[in-house]
Amino acid sequence: MTLYRQLLVYTCMVLICLSLGLWMGELHRTRAFLSDQLASHAQDTATSLGLSLSTLTDGSDLSAMEAMINALYDRGYYRLMQLRDLEGHALIDRTAALRIEGVPTWFIRLLPLETPQAEAMLMHGWQQSGTIVVESHPGYAYNSLWRAALTTTAYCLGAILVVALVGAWGLRRLLRPLVGIEEQALALTERRFHVQQHLPRTRELRRVVVAMNRLTERIRDMFHEQAAIADDLMQRVYQDPLTTLGNRRFLEAQIKAKVTGKVGPIRGAFFLVQAQGLQQLNQQLGYEAGDRLIRETAEMLRQACTSIAEPSIARLGGGDFALLLPNIEEDEARRIGDTILHLHQQREDAQSNPLTCGGVIFETPTSLQALLAGADRALTLARHRATSQAVIEPLQPEEAGPTPGRQECRTMLENLLAQRTIVLYAQPTVRHGDLHDIVHHEILTRRIDPLEGHVSIAPLIPIAEQMGLMPDLDRLILEQLLEVPISSLKPQRVALNLSPLSLEATGFMDWFVPWLERCAALGLALNFEFPEFQAIRHRGALASFSELIKRQGHRLGIDHFGQGLVHFGYLKSLLPDYVKIDRAITQELWNDQSDSTFFVNALCNVAHSLDIRVMVEGVETEEQWRAISRIHLDAVQGYLIQRPQPLLAAEGDYKISLTVS
Repeated sequence: MTLYRQLLVYTCMVLICLSLGLWMGELHRTRAFLSDQLASHAQDTATSLGLSLSTLTDGSDLSAMEAMINALYDRGYYRLMQLRDLEGHALIDRTAALRIEGVPTWFIRLLPLETPQAEAMLMHGWQQSGTIVVESHPGYAYNSLWRAALTTTAYCLGAILVVALVGAWGLRRLLRPLVGIEEQALALTERRFHVQQHLPRTRELRRVVVAMNRLTERIRDMFHEQAAIADDLMQRVYQDPLTTLGNRRFLEAQIKAKVTGKVGPIRGAFFLVQAQGLQQLNQQLGYEAGDRLIRETAEMLRQACTSIAEPSIARLGGGDFALLLPNIEEDEARRIGDTILHLHQQREDAQSNPLTCGGVIFETPTSLQALLAGADRALTLARHRATSQAVIEPLQPEEAGPTPGRQECRTMLENLLAQRTIVLYAQPTVRHGDLHDIVHHEILTRRIDPLEGHVSIAPLIPIAEQMGLMPDLDRLILEQLLEVPISSLKPQRVALNLSPLSLEATGFMDWFVPWLERCAALGLALNFEFPEFQAIRHRGALASFSELIKRQGHRLGIDHFGQGLVHFGYLKSLLPDYVKIDRAITQELWNDQSDSTFFVNALCNVAHSLDIRVMVEGVETEEQWRAISRIHLDAVQGYLIQRPQPLLAAEGDYKISLTVS
């Protein structure tokens, strides 16, 4: 029960007790008054009647006495009238049955009225000739007492009601600051920082509100401080301070994670963009003009890549820029290159400060050196030709195997959706402090290849997004999830990726909500993960989605955390349950570089200040495990823990065998 209700109940109880006491006191006072009135009335009647009858006490006119007694008795105010002789024998007796109408029996028993008998002597001369006895009837007194009780009760109930209403309004107004404090506390648990602007007049409550405001502001400032530290470290480690793009180190980490470290066929494009004439511009107009050219060129690169998923843009130094565009086809890469040059041609100084662009298309895991060498050759050719189009050439290492083309990928995707030929794998994510404590199982999707067996569907994702088939693909994966033996998972909580494009597709949510209800019936808990760049672009849709799933006990996760080189303040509005640090960032920890360790620790501090758990993936060696042991992480995932295992239709096919002790 709330404090407001308790105070209101206690106030009403005190008022009821007070009213009950007043009610009983008033009734007893009224009863005593009526008892005295009955006695006085009987005595007055007996005295006056005795005097009247004394004139007729010669004993010869008994009928006249009876007539006189009947005249008074018939008025109904008396219960008993008797004329007795000297020996006490009743000469005239008028007695009525005690019937009281309109008054409850329990009330009569609760408040009995005494009706004493009054006597008066009849005199004949100086001698007593008899006695008159009178007893008043209590019926009228009980009726008066009952009406007084009803009136007193009505007044007491009215007073209680008025006091309850006024007291309820007063208490609600008085305790309103406590409601605000409760809202502040709940907001803090939800990682929101609300400050009460209106301070109460009550001194004690004012102190509590002020203290709560200070606490809220302090926690908010701590988050902003941690976010500022993380942003500063990000700028020092991975960002170019002039353009806020990534630096060479950021580019190396992204290529190592997305290109060099991949296994099997991949595709993508790598560009070098060079702003020429920068040195002459600095000499003629000053370094501010050169810096402005660099910043404008960086903005053009961002603008050209807005439609590309997970672009990595970096400034290598001077007027040299690099673009890594994973999962992109050659025609789309050429469009991006031409868009960059077209945007530059719209500048007034385009002729005096030309821009050249050259790049390569890769289809196998490739080193940074090979990409730089191939893109540099294309860039040199572009400068030599002095063309207004980007020069893009294929990069085919000797060990490269055949990679399916765009049309072949489109056909694979259509067949996959039509034949529903996907296989789900699961990989456990374990708690950092206890590797045998599994947090959840991440669901990975494979397609069946006639030659290579189970192959990742990652290369098909960009094609599905471009064709508008992501809702169908996500729906297929979610439906397939309920067809595998979920009971073999301990605990029954799985994490899986979902595209924001599906959430915004017409009709998808109408299907998705009943699907969630089926999961609840099976006892399956879900973690939905979204890459950071998608979470920022589709923040509104994800906020509504987060409210929906969290009400049912599911969770929201951010994948590739820290990859977007953005301010981490977006976490405060989105409030995911956990974040998963981007593999490109965490891999630098294995080189024991202290600034990377500080940066990852700062990321952990920012997330933990909002009660967001931090996970890391890609732990594959003992050296990597020893490196992350120094960081305050919450969960770990990788080949060192366990490789992904298929979730087949037969019970018991998914086995957990943790390799790290």
